[in-house]
Amino acid sequence: MKTNRLSTFIFLFIINISTAMAQDQFSIHDYADFMRYEKANSALKAPTSEEKRVVFMGNSITEAWVSYSPDFFNDNNYIGRGISGQVTHQMLLRFQADVIALKPKAVVILAGTNDIAQNSGPVSVNEIAMNIKSMAAIAKQNGIKVILCSVLPAKDYPWKPNMNPLKKIPELNAQIEAYAKANNMIYADLFSAMEDGNGGMKVPDYTTADDLVHPNKAGYAVMESIIKPILDTVLSDNKN
Repeated sequence: MKTNRLSTFIFLFIINISTAMAQDQFSIHDYADFMRYEKANSALKAPTSEEKRVVFMGNSITEAWVSYSPDFFNDNNYIGRGISGQVTHQMLLRFQADVIALKPKAVVILAGTNDIAQNSGPVSVNEIAMNIKSMAAIAKQNGIKVILCSVLPAKDYPWKPNMNPLKKIPELNAQIEAYAKANNMIYADLFSAMEDGNGGMKVPDYTTADDLVHPNKAGYAVMESIIKPILDTVLSDNKN
């Protein structure tokens, strides 16, 4: 029943986007930014059966992670597929091209904060969660192990103030965690490790006072200390 509801949601989502294209000459290709990693994806060789490839799907937090910690990605065969500013329905649109087609053993999904910031307009916490669940379900259906990350703490969004992240981020994280547990997926609680006790990210430990959202190098080091052991365990397990 859950699978049917999810399939219906994805179908209706595609229909709505297709309608927008017809009415407004809307380009899914441009909106989802398929071009961002098109050449990099084409240059990747098909993984061998022994290769433990991992794709990190996300927004600017994931995109900057590769820049801050190139060795973390290069040494571990991790592939970053974050795009700055993106919301979860944009990621869902490019999920096939930037994750499934790369045939990874696992995917790390870190998404949702830009939705709460309303980068692409108003959206409910339930709708954000559904997009994340859809990506996770598609990965699982393709035999890819799923690590769902909590949204990182944020006191506010400097580029979009008063979006109430102190309330909405914990609500979204609760849904992500519940879904992971119900579907035999891993929930990586980054929030608790980086939170300042009041719902924001620790300043100046893990972010700056004029940012509040994006981790600094020390923040990424904390994230890596959580994610790496999870992936080591997941990738050593031969079960799907």
